[in-house]
Amino acid sequence: MRGLVLALALVPLPATGEFFTLKGHGGPIMGIATAPDGRIATASFDNSVGLWSDRRPEWLEGHEAAVNSVAFNGRAIYSAGDDFTLRRWPGGEIVGQHKGKIVGVAASKTHVATASWDGTIGLWPEDGSAAQTLTAGSGVNAVTFSPDGTTLYSAGIDGTLRVWDVTSGQETQRLVEHGFGINELVLNVTDNWIAYGAVDGVTRILDLSTGEERDFTLDRRPILALALSPDRRLLAVGDGEGYIMVIDTVEWNIAQDFRATLRGPVWALAFSADGQNIHAGGIDEAMYSWPVSALGDQEQMAAVEPSFLKNPEEMSNGERQFARKCSICHSLTPDGQRRAGPTLHGVFGRKAGTLPGYFYSDTLQDSDIVWNDETINALFDEGPDHYIPGSKMPMQRITQAQDRDDLIAFLRRATAPENKTGGDQ
Repeated sequence: MRGLVLALALVPLPATGEFFTLKGHGGPIMGIATAPDGRIATASFDNSVGLWSDRRPEWLEGHEAAVNSVAFNGRAIYSAGDDFTLRRWPGGEIVGQHKGKIVGVAASKTHVATASWDGTIGLWPEDGSAAQTLTAGSGVNAVTFSPDGTTLYSAGIDGTLRVWDVTSGQETQRLVEHGFGINELVLNVTDNWIAYGAVDGVTRILDLSTGEERDFTLDRRPILALALSPDRRLLAVGDGEGYIMVIDTVEWNIAQDFRATLRGPVWALAFSADGQNIHAGGIDEAMYSWPVSALGDQEQMAAVEPSFLKNPEEMSNGERQFARKCSICHSLTPDGQRRAGPTLHGVFGRKAGTLPGYFYSDTLQDSDIVWNDETINALFDEGPDHYIPGSKMPMQRITQAQDRDDLIAFLRRATAPENKTGGDQ
């Protein structure tokens, strides 16, 4: 590899801000976008997008599965996720659809691009004209436009960083063939470089003129998030072990490197519109924002552990099964707590697909299933993908009969209508 450079030096960071959190989601934060006017959009595993003005949310509901990515484009907001759809807000109408999960969204003045695990990139014109499908050959993790919107860059599961002509839809160049999947991209045309982060932990910055690569890889993997500050001086990197590294792209030093989460990964990063704060999302049900001048001096994400992070030794076997298989999507309380799935409160004896206020798949709404010991046992014995083909439930099984019995016993206690607090969750 040409021109590999590794620099590590802690130097002061510019700008001042204040620490804050945005709370209200019912699942992990998967994507963050910021608008020039200060608005923040958060995409969550709870199937919703939060639009935050003055730290108060407006909930954009309509996705039928986890929302992975969100982007501003003028006054419009685009979001996409595990339901294979691209939606435009306000309104939430479906403007694009793939045959697999959409994990990345980018917007230019003329198009919105979507990165999908179905092996394609969608190009959706803002004027409503015919869309293009660009075939990448394997799953696509991220896309980003050049500032003029004429060129698109994509990162693939196959480790390729490709360049596309937007007008023709043709691939024009392969900048990198890494060998491990590339998860994230940041393009800086002004300074003529592109940064990428990969499954194997590689964090590199490629000079688009010379081909030289600066390497800031540390012993952590995978890289899950990248964000560039508005003044282009700071590049933030989030990884699967919960750290945020900040690279000074003027001095080419690592300016900060700190553990941002109590447990779990950093899935989403964005700088505030004024560049004073770094926003981050992970397993916690809140977005955290630190002033760039005081990174690591504030509390960590997931300071109050969700139930799926509790010490297994403190739980019964039934509760452990619930925590591992169910709690990230379902609550046990009457209000549902904005989870990706409906609350399980009062689930025994309830016909599947009938809880008011939740967007069920057609498969579940049309089924004759009534939840009881036998049907819950079959659900986890066969797996949702076999027991209810077409359901939005994740593909998972509990193979041991005793574990299923213990889960059912726990659910009977914890979801009883007279139990208002969710039992011993």
